[in-house]
Amino acid sequence: MPKIRCAVVGVGNCFAGLVQGVEYYRKNPGQQVIGVMHPVMGGYSIHDLDFVAAFDVDSKKVGKPLNKAVYAEPNKVKWVDSLPAMGDVLVMQGPRLDGVGTYVQKVVDPMPEQPVEKLRAAILKELKDRKVEILVSYLPVGSDNVTKFWAQVCLDAKIAFVNCMPSFIASDPVWAKKFEKAGLPVLGDDIKSQVGATIIHRTLARLCDERGCKIDTTYQINVGGNTDFLTMKEQDRLQSKKISKTEAVQSQLSQRLPDEKIYVGPSDFIPFLGNTKLMFMRIEGKMWANIPYNMEVRLEVNDKANSAGIVIDAIRYSKIALDRKIAGPLIGPSSWLMKHPLKQFSDDEAHRQADAFIKG
Repeated sequence: MPKIRCAVVGVGNCFAGLVQGVEYYRKNPGQQVIGVMHPVMGGYSIHDLDFVAAFDVDSKKVGKPLNKAVYAEPNKVKWVDSLPAMGDVLVMQGPRLDGVGTYVQKVVDPMPEQPVEKLRAAILKELKDRKVEILVSYLPVGSDNVTKFWAQVCLDAKIAFVNCMPSFIASDPVWAKKFEKAGLPVLGDDIKSQVGATIIHRTLARLCDERGCKIDTTYQINVGGNTDFLTMKEQDRLQSKKISKTEAVQSQLSQRLPDEKIYVGPSDFIPFLGNTKLMFMRIEGKMWANIPYNMEVRLEVNDKANSAGIVIDAIRYSKIALDRKIAGPLIGPSSWLMKHPLKQFSDDEAHRQADAFIKG
């Protein structure tokens, strides 16, 4: 199969976990590939991804070879000691706009601002010269304006868009229509982890609901120590993230909980946790004869290992769509892989639709 020519926006921990994981399996060919739901999808394996362009705003990464930039601070992933050269790919500067929060400015060193239209012209040229097919966005939470910039870049460059972050593009009917009209696939929004806080919360909430138990209140609290959680210390940047995570749970209930009875969201930044994410979840409700029940779950995961395999699948779903000339939001794959798709389904139904998409 031909390689899938990809570009990445945001050379951070998430991307580092993806490419270092692929290299780990390349160096250990005898090991079973775990952490992805489809080792081969539509004929494409995990080794068929080729990142031929990259964009960031941090001066510690811009201008550096991509295989070196993934190790630059504040990235914390180091699962393999080094990566082979990725051709002649150097990280290019992207626009900052609203992509760098107040707290994150203390750990990154943003490039001096340049006119957005000058950057846009250079970016479009790079994407064209590199023959990029799919752009993957790992922008920080709250980067709504810069996410729209990159979505429009994809439309202008005629490439597919995988939006891993909770700024709504694939799930926004206006943007969805733009991609459909342009003949381009878009997959999003806001990546679900492999076995993460939201997928566990929505699964248990649906279980209680389907078994006839009433849910009175529920919460999910997450803490971690990487730049994602540092960004989310700014409450003003969390509106779309909280909507995304809350709707992922509410969508599984036969009757919505009142807003004051459900809390789903990031809670705090604990520096020494690094890429470790801790989730604390509680559900309280009533059973037969109004007898109360409650459950509590504690989850500890590596935040980056938990998302990388999902993104590898998202890229390959997008490539299959390009091969088949499927345009607009990828409904089944988005519902299966993302917290805030255009259409929510139960996980069983989303899985069925995503598998049906692969089979055509």
